[in-house]
Amino acid sequence: MVAIRPRREGVWLTVMDCFEAQKVIAQHRGNGIVVYVGSCIREWPRISSTEMDLQCHGAMGKGSSFGLGLALALPARKVIVLDADGGLLMNLGSLATIANMAPPNLVHFVFNNGVWRGSGGQPIPGAGKTSFKGLAEAAGYPHAYEFEQLDDLQSSIGGILNQVGPIFVCLKTPPLTESPPFPFLSGAESVIRYTQFRKAMERSFS
Repeated sequence: MVAIRPRREGVWLTVMDCFEAQKVIAQHRGNGIVVYVGSCIREWPRISSTEMDLQCHGAMGKGSSFGLGLALALPARKVIVLDADGGLLMNLGSLATIANMAPPNLVHFVFNNGVWRGSGGQPIPGAGKTSFKGLAEAAGYPHAYEFEQLDDLQSSIGGILNQVGPIFVCLKTPPLTESPPFPFLSGAESVIRYTQFRKAMERSFS
């Protein structure tokens, strides 16, 4: 069940939920590549299983760097990164690098819940103080957004994805102290999906 809360003018809106937000992104990805890290490793495979999905397991903080490399190598294809706030803090330099290289096909989503979700919900550094949208703007991203309600993301995402990137989207979600209930992919499943992704990339370059 997705939580709801009223706006001041009395309009009821759904609070941002990580899993539901990924469903919205999936609906608008088209034929884009999706690079996912953090808690999304548990959630995204329950939404999408295409050969254009790259799971960055064991590479915390490197989703943005993987995404940048793919966006530069495949300029004709949209590249969507599903990042986490704690992971991005470990690789903040990637924001400046992405802004400097300015790939027009890169969209960088960051799920900002203020905690290390996968290890028990400990607060990340700067929780409640750091503006990831502000960091992206200061780094030089030409477009940066922040959403707290799922409805606003749903109504805006089409226009956002049609812009020339790089684009940064911070999705503020409630802090969660438990890992998502979905199981990890098995080792065999992960290998199969990575192999499918690698072959799809080889076809893109052929």
